[in-house]
Amino acid sequence: MEKQSGGIQIRHREETRAQIQRAAERVFADYGFVGASFSRIAAEAGLPKSNIVYYYQTKEKLYRNVVENIFNVWREAADVLSPERDPINALGDYIETKLDLARTRPYGSKVWANEVIQRAPVVQDYLENELRQWTDDRIAVIEYWIAQKQIRPVSARHLLYAIWATTQHYADFKHQIRTLNDDLELTNQQWEETKHSLREILLEGVKL
Repeated sequence: MEKQSGGIQIRHREETRAQIQRAAERVFADYGFVGASFSRIAAEAGLPKSNIVYYYQTKEKLYRNVVENIFNVWREAADVLSPERDPINALGDYIETKLDLARTRPYGSKVWANEVIQRAPVVQDYLENELRQWTDDRIAVIEYWIAQKQIRPVSARHLLYAIWATTQHYADFKHQIRTLNDDLELTNQQWEETKHSLREILLEGVKL
């Protein structure tokens, strides 16, 4: 009985953390690091402010957690970029997954974009270490494909930048896209068309 109770408590803590994370993503996206507050995040999450303080202690700790979380989600999406895979299929899957995340996690993307636009005042160390190493690893995979003459000899770095820019555009500039879509959210069919179009446009430049 005690073990069962302990399991319930752990699940409850995990659910509460996830609830706080979702609320924090939205508040940090809307107000930035400076404008966000535990009070606003608590109101968005529908939780007492004391819960936020209990789990994260400081606003910076919660903010870093939000930034690291979206980065880890993107990092998992890039696991498809492995040397043994067909590069066109792997890059295509990566593009589609990044678009899925732009649709389902737009606020996390906006938090990241806002931080970088301001020259990363809070997480510069994260960019210099985690992001740099991760990017270098992905570049090495693309350069391996080039060396094996599986794709054209393009700049691996700028190929990655192009994928990031186009896919994250649908999160960071969501309001603009909606405005140009007669003030309507993109439908499922429009998202599928977007995936097909971006996959075709971006990959045409690397095919042999």
